[in-house]
Amino acid sequence: MQTPTPSTTSQKASPTLAQTLKELGFSHLLELALFVPHSYLNTMPIQALRDGEQGALRIEVVDTHTHPKVFKIYARALDLEETIEIVFFHAKPFVKKLFAKNTTLIIQGTVRLNGFMATMIQPKILHDIGKILPQFKSTKHKNDKLIKITQHLVTTQNLTAIGLPYEVATSLNEIFHPTKALLEAFSISKTFSGKWLYALKFSEIFYHITQLAKKRHSFSAKFICNGDYTTFVQSLPFQLTNAQKRVCAEIAHDLSQTKAAKRLIMGDVGCGKTMIILASVLMAYPKKSLLMAPTTVLAKQLYEQAKLYLPSHINTVLISADSKQDLNGLFGYDIDFIIGTQALLYRDIRADELALVMSDEQHRFGTKQRHYLEKIATSSDTSDTKKPHVLQFSATPIPRTMAMLESKLIDVSIIDELPYPKDITTRIIGKKDFKELLEHIKTEVAHAHQIALIYPLVEESQSLDYLSIKEGENFWKTRFNGVYSTSGQDKEKENVLEEFAQKGSILLATTLIEVGISLPKLSTIVIIAPERLGLATLHQLRGRVSRNGLKGYCFLYTQHPDSARLHEFAAHLDGFDIAQIDLKYRKSGDLLNGKRQSGAEWVFADLSEDESIFVQANAHFQKQTKSNASN
Repeated sequence: MQTPTPSTTSQKASPTLAQTLKELGFSHLLELALFVPHSYLNTMPIQALRDGEQGALRIEVVDTHTHPKVFKIYARALDLEETIEIVFFHAKPFVKKLFAKNTTLIIQGTVRLNGFMATMIQPKILHDIGKILPQFKSTKHKNDKLIKITQHLVTTQNLTAIGLPYEVATSLNEIFHPTKALLEAFSISKTFSGKWLYALKFSEIFYHITQLAKKRHSFSAKFICNGDYTTFVQSLPFQLTNAQKRVCAEIAHDLSQTKAAKRLIMGDVGCGKTMIILASVLMAYPKKSLLMAPTTVLAKQLYEQAKLYLPSHINTVLISADSKQDLNGLFGYDIDFIIGTQALLYRDIRADELALVMSDEQHRFGTKQRHYLEKIATSSDTSDTKKPHVLQFSATPIPRTMAMLESKLIDVSIIDELPYPKDITTRIIGKKDFKELLEHIKTEVAHAHQIALIYPLVEESQSLDYLSIKEGENFWKTRFNGVYSTSGQDKEKENVLEEFAQKGSILLATTLIEVGISLPKLSTIVIIAPERLGLATLHQLRGRVSRNGLKGYCFLYTQHPDSARLHEFAAHLDGFDIAQIDLKYRKSGDLLNGKRQSGAEWVFADLSEDESIFVQANAHFQKQTKSNASN
């Protein structure tokens, strides 16, 4: 079942509109309305031969002079009874023929004063006068055709009919039916500004929202889950934050509905997602739950947390590539909660009692992997497809504006509060600061704290002027005890990380420790060549320190100490702020087609700067949707 959108009925009711749009290569009127002119041709009569005056003149040629590279015409401006000089450089023969003596023409251009003589250089020759004509860039259609069609279709009436507010529709209408005020503003800035730019931004955002909402589908839930989670929460040896309590309530409401839940839960590093995961298991009980994690280390951590905090009657098992146990097709009748890696995708899962499917660090899985998990737990009969409730967890925050758009595809919960404040000092350092860094590391190790050094390379590189892990190993191992090293590609990486967590001092690694690994004694992280990493990755790496209130330090060791991006990162600790900064530098990527890579998809709106317009467009969409639903 599709979510109703303001545009649905009007598009169906106007087959001729749809056909015309299709012929032009557009699927929606707002797509056409966002295909704006790149400039305007002013054919309004010039009122006086003043410097900078732009428009059209009716002239009569009085005399001509041909020079080696210049063709000069002296003409009388018929409506002004004044003389003007017209200049063409490297004039073609047909131009000289057009401007024969005593010929009457209409020319268009900009007046310049050369001493006392009014001059127009390389003017256009027109057949008509008295209009402001949009100029489009198109290789498929002629400008005259585009003017005719856009002025017929892009009207205030048509735009309000598909859901735009009247003020926005009126301003958008003026872009295709240009007024003198629009032309003056456009001439000054050489682009759209003021109310016209606002209308374009609003319309672009509104169009994205309507299209995203069409992609959302609802299915019946396999089970209505009303399990008691409050007793579990009250039994914990600590208080949940208000944000954790709010998100638990949102999930509990979802799971109690006849519609299958699909919710993304986002929070900053260390926000307490694990407790929300465990509470969700209690909500689904006595039905069964499944959680997929991206790595064995993370899956083991979650399993240990589940065994520690869940009630004893919740039977939990861990499945990884190394698991040998026969679970009678997984989810034997005595198993309530399975935690596993992608190995789950290759096991025979008995899913008839599976009510809840969760994925942690969901961005680390491909769409196909997440969908396969859902498919395993989906039941279908001839009348109805019933799906499990689905929760996706992520510790990589996205900006509020992205969350607003994401919420059209999936419900979104944001954990915007940490159980304890993080105290992390971030510094940008270089080669000259290495001696000071070394003293810091010695001090931290002496206090039984742990250090992680994140290298950009495993082996030596000819193209990158930074040391690799292999090159750095000897330096650290000759100066410190308890030095561990893993590239993330070696088979023993998980054992190395587990052993380091228990008794190590210094870990040399690549970005493999970015996600989820709990190292409670880690006080310092040194990120080498941080300019090569995205801000989200830098934030995840920094989030490994200060996990339990320990004073934390993050050193960005770089040969580019003046990087504005790194300085902005160092000045902010909040993951949502970092996401907003990252968005500013990388842009949003393609939302409508499901790609989350960086790159500017938006033409007029800017996700990093136009949050207020996103809020307004989103509110207007919600109002339109409710209005349509009630009619």
